[in-house]
Amino acid sequence: MSDVWPGRPFPLGASWDGGGTNFSVFSEHAEAVELCLFDDDQQETRIAMDQRRALNWHCYVPDVGPGQRYGYRVHGPYAPTEGRRFNPAKLLIDPYAKAIDGVVDWFHDANVLPYVPNGDADADLEPDDEDDAPAVPKSVVIDDAFFWEGDRPPRIPFADTVIYETHVKGFTMRHPDVREDLRGTYAGLASDAAVAYLHHLGVTAVELLPIHHISDEAFLAERGLRNYWGYSTIGYFAPHSEYAATGRRGEQVREFKGMVKALHRAGIEVILDVVYNHTAEGNHLGPMLSFKGVDNPSYYRLMPDDPRHYMDFTGTGNSLNPVHPNVLRLIMDSLRYWVVECHVDGFRFDLAAALAREFFDVDRLSAFFDVIHQDPVLSQVKLIAEPWDVGPGGYQVGNFPVLWSEWNGVYRDTMRDFWRGFSNCGEFARRLSGSADLYESDGREPFASINFITAHDGFTMHDLVAYDHKHNEDNQEDNHDGTDDNRSWNHGVEGETDDPAIRALRARQQRNFLTTLFVSQGTPMLLGGDEIDRSQQGNNNGWCQDNELSWFEWTRTAERDQLHDFTRRLIRLRHRHPVFRRAAFLRGAEVKGSGLPDVWWFRAEGRKMTQRDWQSGEPVLGMFLNGDEIPTPGPRGEKIRDDSFMLLFNAHSEDRVFLLPRRRFGTQWALELSTADPDAEPGSILFGARTEVTVISRSTLILKRVA
Repeated sequence: MSDVWPGRPFPLGASWDGGGTNFSVFSEHAEAVELCLFDDDQQETRIAMDQRRALNWHCYVPDVGPGQRYGYRVHGPYAPTEGRRFNPAKLLIDPYAKAIDGVVDWFHDANVLPYVPNGDADADLEPDDEDDAPAVPKSVVIDDAFFWEGDRPPRIPFADTVIYETHVKGFTMRHPDVREDLRGTYAGLASDAAVAYLHHLGVTAVELLPIHHISDEAFLAERGLRNYWGYSTIGYFAPHSEYAATGRRGEQVREFKGMVKALHRAGIEVILDVVYNHTAEGNHLGPMLSFKGVDNPSYYRLMPDDPRHYMDFTGTGNSLNPVHPNVLRLIMDSLRYWVVECHVDGFRFDLAAALAREFFDVDRLSAFFDVIHQDPVLSQVKLIAEPWDVGPGGYQVGNFPVLWSEWNGVYRDTMRDFWRGFSNCGEFARRLSGSADLYESDGREPFASINFITAHDGFTMHDLVAYDHKHNEDNQEDNHDGTDDNRSWNHGVEGETDDPAIRALRARQQRNFLTTLFVSQGTPMLLGGDEIDRSQQGNNNGWCQDNELSWFEWTRTAERDQLHDFTRRLIRLRHRHPVFRRAAFLRGAEVKGSGLPDVWWFRAEGRKMTQRDWQSGEPVLGMFLNGDEIPTPGPRGEKIRDDSFMLLFNAHSEDRVFLLPRRRFGTQWALELSTADPDAEPGSILFGARTEVTVISRSTLILKRVA
């Protein structure tokens, strides 16, 4: 192709302007770069990109437009001991590709490894000269235009947010009311049935497991498995093409945007789980798909004294290098793209502590945080950290800066322990009231704590009360994978049982967990499917189970319906009562002149908790929550007043009789909710001050003040 123009170094990636496409790719250490265009018959045309400015290789090709598939071949020294792994025999995905067609074909004869895998420990030191283009996904030029129809982000305050963690494919793959050809896709999640379900449940945001284009690991293909969770990114700008119903030549981008628009119309935000800590290329023996061949020493953290090998803070073989300015720019460009062009409302950062490592130690003032805080777009969206990685000092719960919320692993562990009788009341109360000990000192508010009992990684809530041990045999790793620290309890039988007493207790414990989650200060996150009793049969590491084990089971039963209705009732209770979603931490004192403290804790006999009770008492606790002591104003500056509630928690194996506090706390209380009697109607039972109230073993009772 002779008609090639110089083009521009920015923007990076492929940019179609209506008459042709500008291509630009960053590589600091390359000696030459070729643009490779593929037609529908897989015929390849190579174009030398002889223009280089600001470390970006670029050209403009007239008459090339949307749907064009392409890749790069990057020339330079193959010197692994120096950290350089250039190999032009290997076709590379554009790091800035907006769409990617297909996945790696591990069963093709073409070798996507940059070396010959002969089993030798030093095999990676010699390059392989076999062309792998037939086995490698192709980048795709797209048309960015989309008719948003006035779409605006819901901008739901964090304090009012209820997050539903789910998977694009798994949520609808077996949904009977979603059209069969749309199941498991972006369009399926945008369907009327899916959106109506989420809206009716009451959640305000879906947090989607990774939708960036991914690449399965070779060993999974050999086992007949797939990377279901998707924490194996190879394209930070491209929605995964396998979740598209309408096509893979750019149609997936429009379909993804349509999904966001449909959810926004229902008032539901979209939060993406993003993986900027590592890529799918693995360690020094991994495949060469993109970054490794474009500029290995720039994109990855290499061992300072042995650049053949990678620093690994993630347990996946490599760590992306956000210390490098061009890699940091890629991350920021990617985040802005999803917000500005795709209208995404926020992000959950996988293993976020890895991004905070400037050189080795975790640094709260790293460049990554500085740049995000200064960005006028990204500083205004929801930012959620998974506040740990697998490196030294990687557990950083409570240590992320202002603007950030965090998955609160301490909350998860405490609540699991409390309801099986292993946690004291003091720790339980700290988590229930927003974890001020973790977040208040640096100026953050209760919603900085993303409260969760279960998440995709670990047991579902059904399995949390049905299994003492993991059962991961289907993963084909001899049950060695997945955590052993489940803090679960099978209530006497491992797995499923027909024993009615055990089934009833397990159901009550699920209701206890859900009730605790939705009355806790902070931001609740519900694992999708927990509300319909979803089980993974004891598998606590379903990352490679892209099948019925992970997909939602929508068949209705009386038990599932009851749990769903109870969950919906809890979410409605939270939405209706700001006392459960305060924007300021509880003080245990009177602030607004109501004559009572904002919170008051008491023992079963109605007396104030003592220091000894907090540390060594029974797992039995009463909590008065004062609706007249909400210090923060409403959106128009109005004073917020709410009902007051009495919460009675009994995690003991025996019933406990609570004596309600004296009249100044309230003269009459009405039943609001009971985990022991989920069908009991609000207001159906009344209690006076100083009345004895029996709370049966392992249950919660919520009372509302009516006089």
